[in-house]
Amino acid sequence: MKEFEATITDLAHDGRGVARIDGKTVFVSGALLGEQVRLGIRKRHRNFDEAETLEVLVRSPHRVDPRCAHFGQCGGCSLQHLDAPAQIEAKQRVLADNFARIGKVVPQRWLEPLTDAPWGYRRKGRLSVRAVAKKGRVLVGFREESNPRFVADIAHCEVVHPSLGGKIGRLAELIGSMDAANDIPQIEFAAGDDVVALVFRHLKPLSEGDTLALIAFGQAHGFAIYLQPGGVSSVRPLWPEQPRLAFRLPAGEGVADVELEFQPLDFVQVNAGMNRRMLARTLELLDPRPADRVLDLFCGLGNFTLPIARRVAEVAGVEGEHGLVERAAANAVRNGIANASFHVANLFEDQRGSAWARAAWDKILLDPPRAGAEQVLEYLPRKGTDRIVYVSCHPASLARDAGLLVQRHGFKLAAAGVMDMFPHTAHVESIALFER
Repeated sequence: MKEFEATITDLAHDGRGVARIDGKTVFVSGALLGEQVRLGIRKRHRNFDEAETLEVLVRSPHRVDPRCAHFGQCGGCSLQHLDAPAQIEAKQRVLADNFARIGKVVPQRWLEPLTDAPWGYRRKGRLSVRAVAKKGRVLVGFREESNPRFVADIAHCEVVHPSLGGKIGRLAELIGSMDAANDIPQIEFAAGDDVVALVFRHLKPLSEGDTLALIAFGQAHGFAIYLQPGGVSSVRPLWPEQPRLAFRLPAGEGVADVELEFQPLDFVQVNAGMNRRMLARTLELLDPRPADRVLDLFCGLGNFTLPIARRVAEVAGVEGEHGLVERAAANAVRNGIANASFHVANLFEDQRGSAWARAAWDKILLDPPRAGAEQVLEYLPRKGTDRIVYVSCHPASLARDAGLLVQRHGFKLAAAGVMDMFPHTAHVESIALFER
């Protein structure tokens, strides 16, 4: 490994430090902005190199000791060595840079960053499983930071839901004791307000002993156990017979809460506390009025749709996955909401012929996946829409779409800000308000 000394001049979008050596960009894991480090080159590429920090020679004032003993090996977090205010500042810089560089736009005002509890926040995720002959045991965890082909050797996780985070080592011991130790590649987890579900993917039928061992583990630790022998549609509960996953959302002061039931592999926002704060900010920016008609695109289970419905005349949610739409509609009925309709549509294809796309909407909410909403903006918003709130999980696609809304559709970028949905990671979640 070739070693150099270098000064870190920037943080990359993935949280690695950026240095230049002999005119070539080097991405340095474990290094922070302003630090001088001794680094070792790990991989060479034509236009850049990748390196790891061997020694910090001049320490950043924002460097802190990571809380997790597995930091640096496990790839689940990349910023535990950076204090919380500096993490937020770095994410704001990423968002501002994307707006300026990609969208050629600047918000009229910056929103105060949204933050919540930085530990034990992850209620949804996937743990990899690997039986390692050389170690003589099973590993359960996230992928290694330096080599994603390998599973990190961890016993606990500080960011996973507290009921599970301290029991990852026990999960590994459980699978190591099973006949199917080599045939379980992953475990997905999903936490409702009252129940945490574990979904065991298994490549071969389980023996009676393995089934009983899983049931006993669920009973001992209070987990709902699901089995997944095939694709997503094959997921079935093992114990108890009919587990119920659900979470409540406050619709606002003086407005009744809503409760959303979901299945363990459904998309839900990973951070429950931040989801509630994000909902409050969304309602604040959308400013729903009793006479409003609101369109919620990429609506999922109705995470935003149903709380909005409590405040407006009509709301329509549109989503591409049939199962989510069915559960959103069932959640509306369960909550006694009659002014919300749900529609199945692939929003990455032209939907301008759909009745919901031709209708008049006062306000639109966009909450797309990483790819953004570029295809939707080919035919929406129509002239009657005067306000759009855009919730984004990828700053580059938000910036691109902001440019389209401002330069093509006659909107102004009235406000924007970051939301720390994934503390200690470089992931940037953000929200933006567009006004006609």
